[in-house]
Amino acid sequence: MIDRVRTSKKTVSALVAAAALVLAACGDDGPPEPQTTATQFVDAINSGSADAAAALTTDPAAAAAALTGLYDGLSAGGTVTATPTYAVESTSDEGGTVTLDATWRFSTTSDGTEEPDGEPKQWQYDTTATASETDQGWRINWDPAILAPGLAADTTIRYTATDALVTPKVFDRTGAELMSQQVVTLVDVDATADPAAVASYLGPIVPGITAQSIAAQQAGAQGNSVTVVSLRQSDLDPIAAPLAAVPGVTLAPQTKLLTADRALASPALTGVSELWQQQQDENKGWSIQSMKADGTVEQLTGIDASPAPDIATTLDSALQLKAENALASLPQQAAIVALQPSTGNVLAVAQNSAADAEGPIALTGLYPPGSTFKTVTTSAALEAGTATPDTVLPCPGTENIEGRQIPNDDNFDLGDVPLHTAFAKSCNTTMGRLGVGLPADGLQQTALQYGLGVDYVTPGLTTVTGSVPLADTPAARVESAIGQGQVTASPFGMALVASSIAGGSLKPPTLVSGQPGTGDTTPKPVDPVVAEQVKTMMRETVTGGTATSLQDIPGLLGKTGTAEFGPNNEGAHGWFVGIQGDLAFAVFVAGGQSSAPALQAAGAFLR
Repeated sequence: MIDRVRTSKKTVSALVAAAALVLAACGDDGPPEPQTTATQFVDAINSGSADAAAALTTDPAAAAAALTGLYDGLSAGGTVTATPTYAVESTSDEGGTVTLDATWRFSTTSDGTEEPDGEPKQWQYDTTATASETDQGWRINWDPAILAPGLAADTTIRYTATDALVTPKVFDRTGAELMSQQVVTLVDVDATADPAAVASYLGPIVPGITAQSIAAQQAGAQGNSVTVVSLRQSDLDPIAAPLAAVPGVTLAPQTKLLTADRALASPALTGVSELWQQQQDENKGWSIQSMKADGTVEQLTGIDASPAPDIATTLDSALQLKAENALASLPQQAAIVALQPSTGNVLAVAQNSAADAEGPIALTGLYPPGSTFKTVTTSAALEAGTATPDTVLPCPGTENIEGRQIPNDDNFDLGDVPLHTAFAKSCNTTMGRLGVGLPADGLQQTALQYGLGVDYVTPGLTTVTGSVPLADTPAARVESAIGQGQVTASPFGMALVASSIAGGSLKPPTLVSGQPGTGDTTPKPVDPVVAEQVKTMMRETVTGGTATSLQDIPGLLGKTGTAEFGPNNEGAHGWFVGIQGDLAFAVFVAGGQSSAPALQAAGAFLR
């Protein structure tokens, strides 16, 4: 039986079939025997039955093998789906000559639908067969060329995907090369390899690789080969010969999209790599080749690959490296996301190795934002008209608000102060009272104006901004007003809040130049007057509030945050959101216990 659908582990698309059977006109006495046999033969091929088709030939064993081999070759090892449609075009009673019309359709889509460019890949041709009467009835005289031109007992036919001679590159916002396709080599070891010998070559290049770690990998592989590491060509060259000479070691080169600077790493590059590969697949060429036993190859049909376009990103390599370096020494999971308020361009997305172990937390990790959410609470109160920056409000050290006891940090008590002072000093009690006076959707709608809670589909970037549910009870509004309760945000989401405040409007995020994200909702525009008022308060936070450790940084605006978490609020995350000119960013430190580690990372990032 011919397997009609074959896919690989990484199938991008699949094959689709279009079947048509064209029969010669039947006479009053029915079709002649050669035509009937030919019709049964092509019908069996089209239905996927190699054995049934082969049984209608003079050499069933050879025909079945040839049919199966042809389909396997045209299915490209399972990476495409090949669908045949054979039809009887004409028959002749003289000598039982039959002309067959064949069409093979190829697809690389997983469901067999049209290719991304909408143009089907197909191979069409005519072949000629003869039929003769045997003891078993009329049979097709077997010849491999019946199935495809150029097919013989000593040849195979295959479908081959081809890449363009020049592969695209990825650039940063300055036009500097960010990523390109490079050769990497997998170092595979089997159970017979000496761990100490392998480690003696790899250990000096890749810290952490030891004889013990290699032995553990070998044990876990249960007798199979295991890949210990993949090396760039520059790392492999000095040790290639002696390493390859170690018994049980195999070096397997392959191509991979890598950063030009090995020190540069970002969760954002995962999506860029996927976009790059998608464009490569969409621009691949293809060919049908006939290969003889001696290795001679002849192309029968196909289309050349076209170069995929380069990808220009909005990332700033220098800023990205600064963000990475600012987080490198932190033992906790930590992340920095930086945006350009005037455009929405993503400038940097960084996280440290502790965060990498948990996934792309900078883009999709959700945490209570704590006091950084007071930017939203204050904006909501200003826009609602319940307060102005100069409205004098109480800031007691602790207060029971609607049944929820709200303390300030270390129970500091400012008495009655203007709202801008309460903001800069991060008064929980003041913000809790402001939250109670807002409608159930007040914080939710203001958060949406700043992008928090908007779900974006952005080319090359997978993000989650956060969630601000309706607060339909006073107690819920108190919790939400100080960034606790059910409010969550990602570092990306809080960077978007800072960016919207900085620019006075919500700009959709953009990672690939000219391809901004599309949100699932269109919030009410940001009130630019309110945004300016909040910016002034954020400046006071740096010059005389909770972020004075950064007051040496020119023109910096910011808001600190500490967010409790855990069953008994035993832990606390640290946050800082900042604005400096046309730069807005968020710093997050999981389990930092205060905003101090986030402030330190922000200082290292900016100084």
